[in-house]
Amino acid sequence: MRGDRRAGAVIRAEVDHGVAELVAEPDRPTAWTLLVNGTAQSHVDLADPTHLEFEYVRRLGHVLDTAAPATRPLRVLHLGGGAWTLARYVAATRPGSWQRVVELDGALVDLIAGRLPADGLDIDVRVGDARYELQQLPAGSVDVLVVDVFAGARIPAHLTSVEFVGAAARVLDAGGVHTANLADGAPLSFARAQVATAAAVFPHQAMLASPEVLRGRRFGNLVLVAGRAPLPVPELTRAAAADPFPARVESGTPLRRFAAGARIVTDRSAGPSPIPPPGFFGQPEQ
Repeated sequence: MRGDRRAGAVIRAEVDHGVAELVAEPDRPTAWTLLVNGTAQSHVDLADPTHLEFEYVRRLGHVLDTAAPATRPLRVLHLGGGAWTLARYVAATRPGSWQRVVELDGALVDLIAGRLPADGLDIDVRVGDARYELQQLPAGSVDVLVVDVFAGARIPAHLTSVEFVGAAARVLDAGGVHTANLADGAPLSFARAQVATAAAVFPHQAMLASPEVLRGRRFGNLVLVAGRAPLPVPELTRAAAADPFPARVESGTPLRRFAAGARIVTDRSAGPSPIPPPGFFGQPEQ
């Protein structure tokens, strides 16, 4: 960490899209949580990049862990930067991986690079719009695409359409994996539509989420996974079940039932994800 570090320390900075805060973790001397406009975006432990604090990030980590045999380098495109948590994780668990992080907020990138440096990890950070940068990559050049983009605690509309998923499919190789962090609550209309939209492009899909979220009992994160090739559902199921925050993995017929009746999202019909309730994503209660 560059600069002062003490338990409970808070570093605030104006960024392009509001105010960012880096909050020192009291129980982990090298760990920080990033909030943007009060929304928790990332958690990073500089001394242990394999530590994944947030539930949904752990599930994205399971997807990355099962995307190829252990330690094999991957080509990973991260849409949505935050504090580069998963890029750091891949650099530690799969040395030699090619990784690019795309983040729209240039001032946030400067803050993270200065305060939570990732020197020597071979992470290429680009400032730009996620969909535009995705479209600049050659076909078949990515093994795993991680979509984790939020603006004002909502997923932007232009990253939810079938046209966007088609662009994702183009850059993935034949065995590549598309995964996206979604956020929704009852009746889960947004998540159902996203499964239907992914199914219009990819023949194989799976969803990781806590049982409470899948049943619509609370607002929460759902991790969507899709690909042209069969997904490692048994491995994902075991990893999710053994996690400190256990999750279910839905695929095949149960997932088709989940998405039954949902309309495919297009650029013309797309909208952002639902507004989260007060207190979600680290936002203060109103």
